[in-house]
Amino acid sequence: MSGYDFTEFANVTITGIDVSCLNETELAILYAQARYCQAMTDADIADGRLRYFTIGIADPVIKADGEKGSITYTSVLNANAYGARGTYHMKGTHYYELRDGSWIAVNK
Repeated sequence: MSGYDFTEFANVTITGIDVSCLNETELAILYAQARYCQAMTDADIADGRLRYFTIGIADPVIKADGEKGSITYTSVLNANAYGARGTYHMKGTHYYELRDGSWIAVNK
């Protein structure tokens, strides 16, 4: 499976997709999203109102067209959100562009 080691993201799980079936571009976009999710769990928000413990990337659909790509998935967030600790499910899409050989998150 290429040079992408998803096990380095201790607080991120990926479910609902066989990553061995992804092409290089799709893997790169999924890896960028996993890195983003791990960074969210690593963040230390001083007042503690919003804290992510783990983030699941469930049922991702990855699309790529040249230097633009997107990933649509359900976030499975284990978080403390303003005093309410629980697991939250949120659907969303993140957009990426290939810049200088790296996939970078962008606004649509």
